[in-house]
Amino acid sequence: MEALWRALSRLQLADRELEDVLGEVTRLADEHVPGAESTSITLVRGDTAVTAAYHGDMSLAADELQYDRGYGPCLDASRAGIVLRVDDMTSEQRWPDYTARVVEVGVRSSLSTPLPYQGSSIGALNIYSTRPAAFASDASGEAAHEVAEAVAIAVANADAHAQLTDHARNMQRAMESRAVIEQAKGVLMAQRRVDADAAFDLLREASQRYNRKLRDIATGVVASTYEQPR
Repeated sequence: MEALWRALSRLQLADRELEDVLGEVTRLADEHVPGAESTSITLVRGDTAVTAAYHGDMSLAADELQYDRGYGPCLDASRAGIVLRVDDMTSEQRWPDYTARVVEVGVRSSLSTPLPYQGSSIGALNIYSTRPAAFASDASGEAAHEVAEAVAIAVANADAHAQLTDHARNMQRAMESRAVIEQAKGVLMAQRRVDADAAFDLLREASQRYNRKLRDIATGVVASTYEQPR
């Protein structure tokens, strides 16, 4: 576990695409979770589940078999927020259609650990093996839990960055809107010989009359002053 903790502590989140970070996490899981041979990360947004990253084609094939059916250990772990371990796909009874097919791609056992995020689950860390009971030890479950928390942190970091970017973009748009509205008010004050409040009322009335955004009306007023012949 110490080697896993050190590896996760060195994981760089800043200035990286989420896909790259999660790809590295799946590799670390393969290296440090006892029994792991192929690893994937399922993220669930609304009703849609996708494999955000994977290490080894076996995990991707196993995930997609579940997506096609709409159920399976990784999807059920995501939805219920519980750890689901399958020791032997050949005798597992909970998902008979899925288990019969997943054996064909080489999977004999699996471990799906939910990704905790703000009191709920946003997906699952899925670990697969060609051997039965590969994840029966406590060490496998503990290591998978540590990796799942790292995944949740990476996703939270990416979401926070996206929210900050959206906020900055909205602020920029608001500042641009305010600037063009002030310009339009100045034009109307000069043309109509009115004060600032009256100029703003003219803009607002035009916005309501033509069912257009105030900024668009203001942009048209400002543009018209530059289009007039000198």
